Amino acid sequence: MQFMLYLMNLHMPTDTDIHRAFEQGEAAVMALFHEVTVQVVELAQQMVKQGEILQELQARLAKSSRNSSKPPSSDGYGKVQRTTSLRKAGAKPTGGQPGHDGRTLMASEHPDRIATHEAVRCAHCQASLVESEVVGYEERQVFEIPALRIEVTAHRAEIKVCPECGQASKGRFPVSVTQAVQYGPMVHTWASYFTNQHHIPVERTTEIFADLVQHRVSEATVLKASEQLDRCIAPSTEAVKELLRDAAVLHVDESGLRVTGKLHWLHVASTERLTSYEVHAKRGQEAMEDAGILGAFRGTAVHDHWKPYFKYDTCDHALCNAHHLRELDFIDKQYQQSWAHDMAELLLAIKAAVAATPEPAMRLSPPELEAFEQRYDAVGQAGFDANPAPVTTTEGAATPRGRSKHPPAVNLLLRLRDFKGQVLAFMADFRIPFDNNCVFR
Repeated sequence: MQFMLYLMNLHMPTDTDIHRAFEQGEAAVMALFHEVTVQVVELAQQMVKQGEILQELQARLAKSSRNSSKPPSSDGYGKVQRTTSLRKAGAKPTGGQPGHDGRTLMASEHPDRIATHEAVRCAHCQASLVESEVVGYEERQVFEIPALRIEVTAHRAEIKVCPECGQASKGRFPVSVTQAVQYGPMVHTWASYFTNQHHIPVERTTEIFADLVQHRVSEATVLKASEQLDRCIAPSTEAVKELLRDAAVLHVDESGLRVTGKLHWLHVASTERLTSYEVHAKRGQEAMEDAGILGAFRGTAVHDHWKPYFKYDTCDHALCNAHHLRELDFIDKQYQQSWAHDMAELLLAIKAAVAATPEPAMRLSPPELEAFEQRYDAVGQAGFDANPAPVTTTEGAATPRGRSKHPPAVNLLLRLRDFKGQVLAFMADFRIPFDNNCVFR
C-alpha cells in the first residue's frame, strides 16, 4: 500500500517540462535531469525494500517444523504433506536389523491352565479309544488376556460384646481401608498410568475403564490418582534430579503444551537413562530455576540455543546440530545459498568421522580437528561473502533506532561463527553427542 502511494505521488517530467527546460538553457536541463535521477534512486530503494519484505513473508510461510525450530503443532494443514528426512540413505535394509532384540512368542514351561482334548475314537477305523492308555501329547499354547472386571471386596470388622464387662469391641480394618466405599490401589495405578505414561486425557481414561472393566470411574478419581502418584514418587523424583545435576552431559529442552486451555511449557532435563519433567507457566529462567537442576549443574548442557540457558555460566554448553541442519536446509532451499548446503554436508562429515574413530579415543586427532575447523571457517566466510552488509546510499538518511534486523541467513551465520566451539563440541569430546535426538525421540 505504501509503495502504491509512493508511485502516485511521483512527479515525472512531461513533454512540456522538458521543452521548457530546453528553452531555459543548460542549467534548467541539468536541474530537471537531477530531479529525475533522485526519483529513480528513491524508486529503486523502495523496490528493494518491497522485495525484502516479500522475501521475508515468503520465508515465513515456508518455515515449518521440518526446516526450523517451529513445533509440529504450528504446521497446520501443511503437516499432512509428505516430509523430507534429513537422514541420508544407508546400506542397511528396511526392517529389523541384525542384533536387535526380538519379540518372538515362546511357549511357556509353566502354563496357568491346561485344557486336555480327549481322543475318543480312532481316526482310521472309528474304534472307541475311551479305555485306551494315553501315550503322549501334542501341545499348542494360546496366550490370552483373561476377562477383566471390577472385583468388590467387602471388609467386615466383627463387633463383639465382652461377657465380662459388657463393652463392645470391633475388629481392625486394614490400614489402607479408610472409607465406607473406596477404590483400591490397582484402580489408582491404572488411572495414573494411562494419564501420565501415555498422556491419555482424563475423560478418555474414564471411558477405558468403562470399556475394559464395565465400570466407569469419575474424572475426580483419575485426577486424585495422579496427585497420589506425585506424592508417592517425590523421593524418586528428587533422587533423579540429583543424579542429573551430577551428570557429565545433560540434554535440556522445552516444549509448549496446554494446561486448562492456557499455554504452558514442559521443561525436560535428560540423560540416556534418566529424565526429569517440569511443567511451568513460563519458558525462561524462572521455570529453569524452579526445576532446580541447571543451577547446580557443572557438566555440559546440550540445547537448541535458547538464550536463557546461557545464563548458567558455571557449566559448559553444546548446541544441537539437528536444529542447525533444519535451518541450513531452509536457507539452502528458500534463499538458494550454496554455503548452507556445504555447511550441512560438513557437519555430517564430522559426525561420520566421529563415528568411525575407534575406541578408546575420546576426541578426533589434532590434525583432524584443525582440518575440520579450517573447513568450517571457510564455509562460514563464504556465507558472509554471499550476504554482504547493506550500504546506505541516500545522503542524510536518518539512522534507525536500535540494532538493525539481520536476515535469517545472517542470523544463522553469526550463531555458527560466535558459537563455533559449542557447535563443534561433539568432535572434541565424544561424550557430547551430535544432537539431542539421541534422547528426545
